[in-house]
Amino acid sequence: MIKNCLVVLKNKKIYSEVPVYNPCLKAFASEGLYFDKISVIGYDCSRDIVSQLKDCRENFGSTVILCPQSMEKALKDFLMPLYGGTFDMSCAMEGDGYGVYMYFSDGANAASLTQIAARVAGRYGKKFGRSYIKTVGAPRAEILKAVERAKKVNPALECNIYESYGDCTIEIVYSESDSKMAVDEVVRVFASALESYIYALEDITLEERLFQLLKLRRMKISCAESFTGGGIGRRLVDVPGISEVYFEGLNTYANLSKQERLGVDEMTIRSAGAVSAETAFEMAEGLVRRGHCDVSVATTGIAGPKSDNTNKPVGLCYIAVGLRDGVSVFKYNLSGDRKSITETAINYALFLVYKKIK
Repeated sequence: MIKNCLVVLKNKKIYSEVPVYNPCLKAFASEGLYFDKISVIGYDCSRDIVSQLKDCRENFGSTVILCPQSMEKALKDFLMPLYGGTFDMSCAMEGDGYGVYMYFSDGANAASLTQIAARVAGRYGKKFGRSYIKTVGAPRAEILKAVERAKKVNPALECNIYESYGDCTIEIVYSESDSKMAVDEVVRVFASALESYIYALEDITLEERLFQLLKLRRMKISCAESFTGGGIGRRLVDVPGISEVYFEGLNTYANLSKQERLGVDEMTIRSAGAVSAETAFEMAEGLVRRGHCDVSVATTGIAGPKSDNTNKPVGLCYIAVGLRDGVSVFKYNLSGDRKSITETAINYALFLVYKKIK
């Protein structure tokens, strides 16, 4: 079995919350390929770099190097005599039993990570197909149970799971030699187990899927946001053509704004509080009552890091979805930091609208 190694050369003094090599892992996983070793080395640690590259030559069939473009010449000068080969225009060097691929973390690249992964898969003679399950709010335990059931149908398949603030992509990677019937059965397993959380069976974003549905239903949407700070509207306007279905977005952060812009009753805020089911209801109702939209979504909550002057906890939020025949309010107690809470609430809000008009 051919082994793969990922060598990451970076400035270790610069902290990154998300590892710089994550896109590489994802691109390779989509080809059914995984790294047997990931080595992160400071770009100024020449002795460690030399030692690792020699190890790659001796023990790994494919080596991917993520590095600053300024290191290109020095690395090539070292690697070409080590392997006895030359790099092509795509910064790839391949020979009998080996492949070395260079990708610049800060510069222009002749080949994308996806193309590099496909090239490595081609060397191994592997051809894969992919299916997707897109969910929001699915408990991880239920996803893992579905994976177990799917593997009983096809033990050879690989499932890559990518989760971002409650929005989860399950990428099913299978051999192209597998029968369509077997692949369809695997998809049915996931669709059955996660039915109430699914918004798409293709590789599409949540906001794109909602746009498609709004367009199909010939509906216009308006948003009234408090603690999400316009995040729902931002996600929607990222979709090309959204002007066909998006009427307005109001960032009614202050209580007075909720009253003047949406018609929320002052007594509602005084008695129930700004973060309440009652306030969320009136926010969504106020948008629909104006008569310019067919569906509305409203958010109010406490994102933290501290609570407001009430006893309500950080993470408490209410999301309301309004239609012409009524308003539904959903309560959540979310966890995490301020960004996690707001981004998760945005995903939940988009998903709740999708579910309501589906």
